Amino acid sequence: MLRAAGVGIGDEVVVSAFGTVEVAQAVTLAGALPVFADIDPVTYCLSASAVEAAVTPRTAAIVVVHRFGRLADLDRLLGIGRRHGLLVLQQGESTAPYDEVAQRRERAAYLDAKLRGVRTPDGGDGHTYQQYVVRVPGNGRPDRDAFARAVRARGVDCQVPVKAPVHRLPEFRRCVSLPETEQAADDTLALPVDASLTKRDMQRIVTACNALGGLLQPAF
Repeated sequence: MLRAAGVGIGDEVVVSAFGTVEVAQAVTLAGALPVFADIDPVTYCLSASAVEAAVTPRTAAIVVVHRFGRLADLDRLLGIGRRHGLLVLQQGESTAPYDEVAQRRERAAYLDAKLRGVRTPDGGDGHTYQQYVVRVPGNGRPDRDAFARAVRARGVDCQVPVKAPVHRLPEFRRCVSLPETEQAADDTLALPVDASLTKRDMQRIVTACNALGGLLQPAF
């Protein structure tokens, strides 16, 4: 896709480090250099202001990934593309039938109302809740991981959505400041909101999380 659009050797492509490594790998395969910009802490998508700051004369494209069912700020990102003459590519998440999305939103609303001690997601316009991502307060990754283990032990299948930011992986290690990306990687946790979940399942999720109060023993 990037090569077909004329992106190649000597070019830079602005991407997010909060997500899978495949986008950065695709940039490298095209012969270009992935440049990591920070995320918006609410949407977990590329921050428009961070993208603007990352643009250089060598920038050829921006790759926008919509995350967890939330859309990136496309108006601002497309505006940056127009101002600087950049290609703006989108990587969307798979869409689901309306009924399925409606059921996920219903389950998300239940969790929003019942969960205590964790920071629930900002629904925003059009959130489809492909993942219901909360923030676990405390000392970052050690507390989040301990919280996840404790919740799983109570029968709730939760997942760490991004185990390591791409700019911290050996093949893409960069000396770049991405505080929102790193914080999100350290304290986010995805709870189930599948349309197949019953009321009893939802109650089990709430009971398991609230029993922990969001805060475990501090990590030393």
